[in-house]
Amino acid sequence: MTSPDPLAPSRSRLRLLALGFLLAFALVGARLVQLLLAEPAAELARRDGAPTAADRRADILDRNGRVLATDIPSVTLALDPLYVRDPAATARKLAAVLEGVDEAALARRLARRGSRYAPVKRHLLPREQRAVLELGLPGTILETRWRRVYPEGDLFAPLLGAVGADGQGLAGVEYAFDRRLRSRPGEPLRLVVDLRVQHVLREELEAAFRRFRAIGACGLVLDVRTGDLLAEVSLPTYDPHRFTEAAEEVRLDRCTGAVYELGSVFKLVTAAMALESGRVGLGDRFDARGPFRIGRFRIRDVHDYGRALTVPEIIAFSSNIGTVQMALAAGGAATMRAFLTRLGFHRPLDWPLPERARPLFPRRWPEITVATVAFGHGIAVSPLQYAQAVAALAGDGRPRRLRLLAATPVEVGPAVVRAETAEALRWLMWLVVERGTGSKAASQGYLIGGKTGTADKPARGRRGYDTSRTVSSFVGLFPLEAPRYLVMVVLDEPQGDEGTFGFRYGGWTAAPVVGAVIDRIGPLLGVPPSAEEARQRFVQRLWERQEVDPASGRREKRLAFVAADRP
Repeated sequence: MTSPDPLAPSRSRLRLLALGFLLAFALVGARLVQLLLAEPAAELARRDGAPTAADRRADILDRNGRVLATDIPSVTLALDPLYVRDPAATARKLAAVLEGVDEAALARRLARRGSRYAPVKRHLLPREQRAVLELGLPGTILETRWRRVYPEGDLFAPLLGAVGADGQGLAGVEYAFDRRLRSRPGEPLRLVVDLRVQHVLREELEAAFRRFRAIGACGLVLDVRTGDLLAEVSLPTYDPHRFTEAAEEVRLDRCTGAVYELGSVFKLVTAAMALESGRVGLGDRFDARGPFRIGRFRIRDVHDYGRALTVPEIIAFSSNIGTVQMALAAGGAATMRAFLTRLGFHRPLDWPLPERARPLFPRRWPEITVATVAFGHGIAVSPLQYAQAVAALAGDGRPRRLRLLAATPVEVGPAVVRAETAEALRWLMWLVVERGTGSKAASQGYLIGGKTGTADKPARGRRGYDTSRTVSSFVGLFPLEAPRYLVMVVLDEPQGDEGTFGFRYGGWTAAPVVGAVIDRIGPLLGVPPSAEEARQRFVQRLWERQEVDPASGRREKRLAFVAADRP
């Protein structure tokens, strides 16, 4: 009989201890594997949670409640490089099912082992999401976030602007009201713009922009009674979903963010100033025989009329020489500077969006500056700033603060001209369309008043002007018997064609656009056609007669203003 092993109890204890250590290591290892395997799932759960309402931006609506900008859920794909064993093969598989993914660039991102997050593609389509899930790639991360979308595409760019990848406003309304849009997601931001009017303006302006091969264009519609900006189009434009890809000149808002020497449309301002001064009346005449000399400078008209012109003729025929003499007769520099300052042309436009350019306002006012500013050179303003001024001068004489948000109250400022001056200016605007340079803006249904403009652009790199490059424009008001809306079009460097006989003047290129827009938006806005009686009230104030010109001895047809009580 063998004797009992004295070390047996010790060996048993060692085995039990080893087994305990083995079980402990196994448990620790199992837990470690569990954590490692669970990390991607946890990461996916964290990232794939549905976005909350508090994270989204508020909708932007037009005046009638139509959605112009909104947020929708969007899925982004990324990978955790730690779980990608073969970066090249993974990149190849994903590039095969995802449009726009650069296979080589993705492979390089996945090969960076120090990173735990490699973005692949934003805004996956449903079919792309299914394809990715079917691949079953380790380390797949699907994130659901809010994406800003613009149902009307580029129709309201750059007025609305755009947002960045993280949802921050970058331009336009999105930038100016970024805090409001973020902090109150459940309260839509309602603008005063009208989607219907915007569509019409865009169609007509873009057709002219392309036809005349312009480098830029601006169009706008303004409610003269409230200051509401009903529509604003700037061309060329950009896709707000791809804002960062657009060139800077494409992102430019040409209605507020650019200033122009507008040329002869500015004669409306000069006429209002002259009539308001009391030193010039509608029955006055000024010698339009050219050139008109101021020191070493010579001012000419496109057509040499060779005789004196009445004030109505000066505006209807757009005489530079006559307009300059009106400005000088009204008081010159002191009167003009004070009047333009009253209209706000000396400071930036009062406008809530960041895209607003500072006017080029003369610092010195020698006589030649008075002369050139009288016909729209030597001073540069944005189209919207000019439109706001004309709306006041030809409306009831009182300026309205421009409105973009529907919640903003209508603000009416003190009168800048008397009611009699505003009435006379409307009659002059009617005459421009009825008998003058703006006849191509005439409408079959509405009484329209307006003014044409064609301005040479400043020469590049030298003093003076480049006659080969022009800005053509037209501003129109309707219905003229009870003004409600102003429509303005500016074409930057248009080119004439066969239909215009090669002319690029505002009367040939911009005026027809305004007329077409008015014909289409009038019914949309509920404006009834002008009655014949209203037209006759304007016609009765027009007196045409044959008389002998004292300078030439010839009998000339003249246009003259006739007081309402004249027999």
